[in-house]
Amino acid sequence: MLLQAVPLQDQHILQAVEHDWHGDLIDFLRGQVPKLIAVFLILFILQRIVMFLVHRLQKRADIYVANFHRAAQLRTIASIVRATSYAVLAFIALMQILNIFNIDYKPILASAGIIGVGIGLGAQSMFKDMINGILILIEDQYNVGEVVTIAGLKGTVEELSLRSTRVRDGDGTLYIVPNSQIATVSNFSRDYSIASLPVSVDASANPDRVMDILRKLADQVRNDPAFKDIAISDPDILGVNEIRGREVIYPVNIRVRANQRDPVLRALRRRIILVFEKEGIPLGISSNMLLMQQKPDPTAPPAQQPLIG
Repeated sequence: MLLQAVPLQDQHILQAVEHDWHGDLIDFLRGQVPKLIAVFLILFILQRIVMFLVHRLQKRADIYVANFHRAAQLRTIASIVRATSYAVLAFIALMQILNIFNIDYKPILASAGIIGVGIGLGAQSMFKDMINGILILIEDQYNVGEVVTIAGLKGTVEELSLRSTRVRDGDGTLYIVPNSQIATVSNFSRDYSIASLPVSVDASANPDRVMDILRKLADQVRNDPAFKDIAISDPDILGVNEIRGREVIYPVNIRVRANQRDPVLRALRRRIILVFEKEGIPLGISSNMLLMQQKPDPTAPPAQQPLIG
């Protein structure tokens, strides 16, 4: 009788457990699952709305082809909206899921606050990053797509957030700079740039002739169809700016659109080399590169070769 009682008791226990699990599953399917589906559906709709706004901002930025600064501002706003919205949606989703499962999130928030105080004492630089990032956005120091020098690094801003700035230089290297380390910003993409070319000419050339030729060459570049919309003012030939021994420096300045100096300078250098070679105007040689060669005296007796015995 005892041997038969034990299996019957175990069977009753299994039936009770199965009944409880079955009831809990039914309650979960009837109560929590619809709420979870509703939460995820609302989050999905909000995420699509955020992506729609981000894509609209990016398309608006692509429209402003002539206004580079405005386009950069829109791209920066799109990047900030995407990153911030995802963080807010994730926090809301976590709070709603805890509420659905009847988990009191107030102690969790209180514990997180206490932990946050401890973390904040050791992570002050993170708060400095965020504060400096907010100031960068408010003061409009730079935007995505602009060429800047920050923390001693020069490159194009690829991404800007409250925490850091991503800059890619000319050889493709990507730098991630915390915003707290940005003390001085050099922005090469605002308003206009000055294409300045110091031309080195030998002192034997007539200065008036050299300046006349440089002025004509600079005007040709200014009126070239390829650069007519890039150069925004007439060239400025400053004259003799510096004399270094036999080397004379003639600066040529052309005001161009922001971040458009290199193609203008390349075209101007090419024309200068071709015309100076044609006109017989020698380019200057730095005094550090001059080699003094003494001419041999024809009346001097030839030097005797040493005898090797």
